[in-house]
Amino acid sequence: MHNDGNVVPLHKVSADQAIRSPLARLPVILLQVRDKAAQQLRQGLQELFDNADDTLFEMADRARQDVEQNLYFEAMRDLRLKRKSIEREFIEQFFEAFVSLAQYDLTQATLAPILAQDGPPQRGHDDLERHLAVEAMVTRVLSREGGALDQLTVRLSALLARPLSSQQNPLSPALLCESFLQAARNLGVGIKVKLILLKLFERYVLSECDQLYAEANQLLAATGILPDLKATPSRRASDRADASPRPKADAAAKSRAAEVDDSVQEVFAALQKLLRQVRGSVAPTLEVSAPTQPISTSDLLRLLSHLQQYVPAPAVQDEFDLRSQLEQLLTRVSVRSGKSRVVEGADEDVINLISMMFEFILDDHNLPDSFKALIGRLQIPMLKVAVQDKSFFSRGNHPARRLLNEIAAAAMGCGDCDDHQRDSLYQRIEQVVQRLLNDFVDDPAIFSELLADFLAFTSDERRRSELLEQRIRDAEEGRAKAEWARQRVEGALNHLMLGKVLPLAVVEFVQQAWSQVLLLTCFKHGERSAEWQADVLTLEQLIWSVQPHNEADAGVRLLAMVPELLKALREGLSRSAFDPFATSEFFAELEVLHVQALEHMGQASGQGESAESPVMIQVLEKITLRAPQKASVDSSLVGLPADDASLRQVDQLRLGSWVEFQEDEDNRLRCKLAAIIESTGKYVFVNRTGLKVQEHSRTSLALEFRRGAARLLDDTLLFDRALESVLGNLRQLNRGK
Repeated sequence: MHNDGNVVPLHKVSADQAIRSPLARLPVILLQVRDKAAQQLRQGLQELFDNADDTLFEMADRARQDVEQNLYFEAMRDLRLKRKSIEREFIEQFFEAFVSLAQYDLTQATLAPILAQDGPPQRGHDDLERHLAVEAMVTRVLSREGGALDQLTVRLSALLARPLSSQQNPLSPALLCESFLQAARNLGVGIKVKLILLKLFERYVLSECDQLYAEANQLLAATGILPDLKATPSRRASDRADASPRPKADAAAKSRAAEVDDSVQEVFAALQKLLRQVRGSVAPTLEVSAPTQPISTSDLLRLLSHLQQYVPAPAVQDEFDLRSQLEQLLTRVSVRSGKSRVVEGADEDVINLISMMFEFILDDHNLPDSFKALIGRLQIPMLKVAVQDKSFFSRGNHPARRLLNEIAAAAMGCGDCDDHQRDSLYQRIEQVVQRLLNDFVDDPAIFSELLADFLAFTSDERRRSELLEQRIRDAEEGRAKAEWARQRVEGALNHLMLGKVLPLAVVEFVQQAWSQVLLLTCFKHGERSAEWQADVLTLEQLIWSVQPHNEADAGVRLLAMVPELLKALREGLSRSAFDPFATSEFFAELEVLHVQALEHMGQASGQGESAESPVMIQVLEKITLRAPQKASVDSSLVGLPADDASLRQVDQLRLGSWVEFQEDEDNRLRCKLAAIIESTGKYVFVNRTGLKVQEHSRTSLALEFRRGAARLLDDTLLFDRALESVLGNLRQLNRGK
């Protein structure tokens, strides 16, 4: 047992750290709590790493693509190499959390970086996913062991003779998660693997927090630190603010909660000042003499829930005016009661603010029209949340607000199309919207659930897109290899198709779609690979299946070939992320061609009647694959001054910027800047699925901006854009009066 506070920690420290670390000021019992907890945490980490190999191997075994499988194998290797350093740094971080207790400054609260703030206005998708995962983990621990953690925090407060919050407790789940993320920050793995490691951290470390807190409380109580403090039952973190007053730690927590509430009220009060000019727009149509009676917030929510069931379909969303609908409903209620039922000032301000924000959203040219109408159906659920919780306007990480922003961000790269109902993203957003309209009454927890599910969905899409984007970048940097692959594909196509008479639909499909499959296969595996030979064989079988045949067994052969042929075509198109709408259309046409081929074979055998023949063409000219679309103007012949505004606009583009190109009078193409190739000065753009669709030089891109054929899309957070626009309009209205 230690006999004084001058104890050298188990981890190695530098001389400077030893001088700075005020271990002498930490009570001996606190060092014992620390060392006891460190021992258990080490055991948990060892179990984590012992099981990480098996988990990652299972993920690799289930991976559908070689690239994804290799990611897991690389992660296993990286984890083995860095395991000891991660364990060591985690314990160092844990020890430093105890050191910070002696360095505590009342002017600088040491909140866990992960959960201490609402987050910046713009958070990367990976950071947001990690943040949400940690937030969910911490919430689960607090819901189970919140009482024991509070008890431990109260004892630490008494021991140190000053108030601490649970977030400043070195054993809090938030600080433990932060320590683990810091220790693992140098792992060369992607977000998918990091989320797996966080899950393992929860399973093998955080799951033992009950024992961690119990032993720490026992040690402190045994030495006389509040031995009579009664244990409290576990409760959710959101409920702890309502618990009865406790000693100093709870008093400090209440003070901070009051500060947060004051801040929320201050923001909303500022909004109300601007909204005064538009009050009175939500009122029943009755005689002026009718006595007025304000409607309570709970009754207002019930009216909104009623209206929520009658939100029109996206096709008629423009005809839905929330304030008008609510006014009609209030009129009916007022007629029945004989009194003019009006909405109270604060609630009416929220109604007006949300209505004006959604007017902005429905008019926002940065969103595709089809998705814009879908998002517009969220107006009443968002209004109900805002009526219940005014922090909706001040908290950047409010779940409902984040859900709206994530939906808008995901829809940014989608173009308007007639068949968006078959788009998986559109369908997922439609499911989210419908779930809210059907199920959201007054429990805002549904937004957190839907946000987590939606982020899981979009992260899968994004990873597939990022994989293709990386391939595009690699292809640009290895131009010679790409040209070589194009020549090989052209050779294969011409060898199999030149001189043959084929259905026009098949020729177009091969040129536009299957050629891309062959390009990716040749580039990745080479022309001698089994993958290349399989894709060429698929093309050969496709061509055979749509040609006329007089052999007696041709029909039997076709019937036997079709299932495997369709499977191979679908798998190839999936690998190349070909347009799902065009894919469906082609397979429908191919089915007709195969039926007609069988009918012709039957006719040749003296069976059946003649069917209408498909449009056939003879491939007479050599097939030349087109490179991705280039600038229509030869920029080498055009000079722009160095200070040209359009050049400055190009220079301000960042990787990931979304640009909309006007291809012709009726068609617009939305694409993302995926790479700027320094050696060639190329700006490479990809579509939503990660396929390259445009390339420009700096000058040619500037010319597109100058003539209005290119337009930069605003990908900042939709909620923030809408709120800022409404506030700007209100300020002008107030200045005008």
